[in-house]
Amino acid sequence: MSALESQMPPVKRAQVNGIEMAYYEVGPRQGVPIVLCHGFPELAFSWRHQLKALGDAGRWVIAPDQRGYGLTSRPEAVTDYDMEHLTGDLVALLDHLGVETAIFCGHDWGGFVVWQMPLFHAGRVAGVIGLNTPFLPRAPIDPIVAMRMRFGPDMYIVWFQTPDEPEAVLGADVEKTMRFFMRKPQGLAATAAPAPEGGSTFAFKQLLEQWDASDLGGQLLDAEELAAFVETFQRTGFGGGINWYRNFSRNWERSEGQPARLDNLPCLMITAELDPVLSPAMAEGMPGLIGDLEMHMVAGSGHWTQQEKPEEVNRLILDWLRRRFPT
Repeated sequence: MSALESQMPPVKRAQVNGIEMAYYEVGPRQGVPIVLCHGFPELAFSWRHQLKALGDAGRWVIAPDQRGYGLTSRPEAVTDYDMEHLTGDLVALLDHLGVETAIFCGHDWGGFVVWQMPLFHAGRVAGVIGLNTPFLPRAPIDPIVAMRMRFGPDMYIVWFQTPDEPEAVLGADVEKTMRFFMRKPQGLAATAAPAPEGGSTFAFKQLLEQWDASDLGGQLLDAEELAAFVETFQRTGFGGGINWYRNFSRNWERSEGQPARLDNLPCLMITAELDPVLSPAMAEGMPGLIGDLEMHMVAGSGHWTQQEKPEEVNRLILDWLRRRFPT
């Protein structure tokens, strides 16, 4: 039995927003559900520990493979992965389930999506939980332009704008790619450092090519968990997830005029002390942007917080839910 079969509930499927979405559901269908939104390169499987803990606590929890990932559809057009589509998928999933509002919890790219949910669909959001990913004000200039100016063309988000090449590089050896990404802080430390010969920070192409795959230091996943990710991305490729990044400029252009604050909405922000990509410092301005905010930091965790420190993440989420959304 694979880890997907042994550690996840049975997969369900729904026709939503023009795609077929695969999702996993636990807990009684009562109260306000919690929708768990994964990042890159992840899957609903990334939330396996939270699905069990929250479900065991009597919470209704839903974790989709989001657009472009896993068992969910992978549209061809890059523009089909903009924020309007990503948030629209989640609203359509609520409609499918007959739910008016939900608490949206997101990590990494999923975090960007859940913070946009109340801006796109305010009436469907009961609360937001950000894991690592902060709520940020709209950038003064196109973020891709800013990242290219600051970090150069090799910075991974800038490089991801290149057609086809990132998919080919990451997909050439999927097991190596997933082992490279899915590491604890001590293994990921070099990822945040400048690449050799003056390259840009987070230059994943160069860092992946130079990384010795025999290095087992800081590996996060056991063999069965790693296989769940590897076998999935070998089948799907990385193009769907990379297309989310290719909408940075489009999302920025279309966000002009959106509210700069979130008020009257319970929000929980959980940062990770040792995340080199989404550092706790990035969340320091959030109290000035959100009227009802609680913040906590998970000590000793790197980027993959819900998988690195599941007990602490589960404790913080359940404590907040008990106080703000009692059953």
